Amino acid sequence: MNVHLIDGTYELFRHFYALPSRLDTEGKEVGALVGVVRSVASMIRGGATHLGVATDHTVESFRNEMYKGYKTGEGIDPDLWGQFHPLEDALRAIGVVVWPMVDQEADDALAAAAIKAGADTTVERVFICTPDKDLAQCVRGDSIVQLDRRRGITRNESGVQEKFGVLPGSIPDYLGLVGDAADGFPGIPKWGAKSASTVLAQYGKLEKIPKDEADWTVRLRGAAGLAVSLRNNWLDALLFRDIATLRTDADVFSNVDELRWRGPADDLPRVCERLGVPELVDEVARLLQ
Repeated sequence: MNVHLIDGTYELFRHFYALPSRLDTEGKEVGALVGVVRSVASMIRGGATHLGVATDHTVESFRNEMYKGYKTGEGIDPDLWGQFHPLEDALRAIGVVVWPMVDQEADDALAAAAIKAGADTTVERVFICTPDKDLAQCVRGDSIVQLDRRRGITRNESGVQEKFGVLPGSIPDYLGLVGDAADGFPGIPKWGAKSASTVLAQYGKLEKIPKDEADWTVRLRGAAGLAVSLRNNWLDALLFRDIATLRTDADVFSNVDELRWRGPADDLPRVCERLGVPELVDEVARLLQ
């Protein structure tokens, strides 16, 4: 069997900026929410049998305590933010397992689920459905892969290496050096994608990079400045790597069979009526045929 793990927060943002406005029976915006639900339903229609969706039930997480510049909910459109929690209810109504994250983030739940599903001998392949570079650290060979559904790109371990220049295990170190603007941490001065990938391709981990550029076995323009910057910002590099390292202890499922789609919940008609999409009941019912 294959397991599909979906980044619900990413999907909600993507659909919010791609679809026209749509109001529910109470006059609240639900266009993106309905788009995500239909998108997940299309995955089931396409043959997905075991699914789980991770969401950010709250925007802030433990990482905000680690670094004050980490991303917050500031600036999120109220019409988008208002669809976060209703999305979870709607996904449950169509019968999909949802992990709403509070102290940790959706990415952490996806990481935990990917590692757990990947360890199950009955699982042939795990698809982590998000283009987020953080999740590249969870890719394992051809068995746990990253799927960008919008662009139709699947990356296995060699694909991650081709894109970032490093193996999945070095992705947190890579982000510790170059930063992640989307998550709000800047990385280390002077270090960019090329320098980070070149050095980490050789050494793998931050701790293995020689402190003196004269000891480097890679030849890189500006190596002296890079080494000085790393020495001067060493604690920041370690902090940013820790921030970028996904936690895998989230409580996601006990047995992969819990992710099997068995049909909608009893409250689907009520949820669809409130959302103003009663036709969705029949759409989901046809998935069982």
